[in-house]
Amino acid sequence: MTQQAAAEQEYLIPDEIARAAVLPGSYTDEENTVFPAYAWLRANNPLGLAKLEGFDPIWLVTKHADIMAIERNPELFPAGVHNAILNDQASDNFTRGLTGGTTRIMDAVPFMDPPEHTTFRPRAVKKYEPQIRDMARGAVDKVLAIDGEFDFLMDFAFAYPLHVIMTLFGVPAEDEPIMLKLTQEFFGVHDPEVQREAPSPDEAARLWIETAQSFYDYFGTKTAERRAQPTDDLLSQIANARVDGELIRDSYANGWYVAIATAGHDTTSTSLAAFAYAITRWPEQLTKIKADPALIPKAVEESVRWSSPVKHFMRSASADTELRGRHIRAGDRLMLLYASGSRDEEVFEDPDVFNVERPVKHISFGAGPHTCVGMHVAKLEMGIMLEELLPRINGIELTGKPKYAYTNFVGGLKRLPVRLLKA
Repeated sequence: MTQQAAAEQEYLIPDEIARAAVLPGSYTDEENTVFPAYAWLRANNPLGLAKLEGFDPIWLVTKHADIMAIERNPELFPAGVHNAILNDQASDNFTRGLTGGTTRIMDAVPFMDPPEHTTFRPRAVKKYEPQIRDMARGAVDKVLAIDGEFDFLMDFAFAYPLHVIMTLFGVPAEDEPIMLKLTQEFFGVHDPEVQREAPSPDEAARLWIETAQSFYDYFGTKTAERRAQPTDDLLSQIANARVDGELIRDSYANGWYVAIATAGHDTTSTSLAAFAYAITRWPEQLTKIKADPALIPKAVEESVRWSSPVKHFMRSASADTELRGRHIRAGDRLMLLYASGSRDEEVFEDPDVFNVERPVKHISFGAGPHTCVGMHVAKLEMGIMLEELLPRINGIELTGKPKYAYTNFVGGLKRLPVRLLKA
């Protein structure tokens, strides 16, 4: 056995642990499958090599410090070499066949590295606060009118962030169901409930490409409209953004639309639901917030940390390097497991516990130049919602079993039956 092969054997992750951390189906049982696997990896093999049948070999990055180091060095660990989202080999190969030899089907933000990734940032979002607050109050009025049990996701958490982000974009209210459908399909190509039955790898790749193209077709029309008649909405800001004095290309604009729309909607709904679920388990945290509303910004951050809606992004090594004493070769792929980094015992005391007084150190929005571009919108809309909702309730009771999405990319709770204890 060669020295390299011996080293790889030492780094190899047990198959059952690798499957629990990597496969989308594992995430339907985060608490009993995924988080224990993360904890085992952090304790025993924090930068290990997963070799699962049907997948390229991948390094699983589970520690906060290692994820931060990779995120802050995009030259050595770029996002744009391979697919920034983990697919199996069959899906990647099928996608290359459809897209002329690349898994990149768009100028999407996750595929970008500096300077592209940092060229455009949405202008200050605080000016939208009055609009968002009106929408939050309307959503709270509607949910408080429900008598008894309801699904926190389906009846509340999906609708509010979608309405906010689409209003800020300038998308007509009648088009919001289209955007909800596309968002759920974009993140749920492997989910049997979204697709009716689990698709084959090539069919999953085809569905993802078709969904992305539907996004681009919709927003491409809007780009032309906003360039002909600029307005003050986010869509117009992106459509009329310039790089070196030239309007950004349409494919680049499409990548920004999808990134902000999905980050401002899907991740927010997941974090809101996580907050509600956490309050059913640790009701004393609601008591603390109601006694001191200044804790709401930390409650938002803790909800994002505890749920980590973005489960992973992929990076590739551009050159041979060392990380945590392991030899990473040029071309090796690394899976950044954000939810693991945000539960790292070296950084967070009692990491599995929801604590609104916790210092903000999580990396659930990413770090460095790849920090989520939609996080300011997400935090603003969630903070305003808690400001409007919490004074009007005394508690949240769980009335059934929560259900999680079938995804290892973006998602979390998809069903949460609860009852509000109204103030």
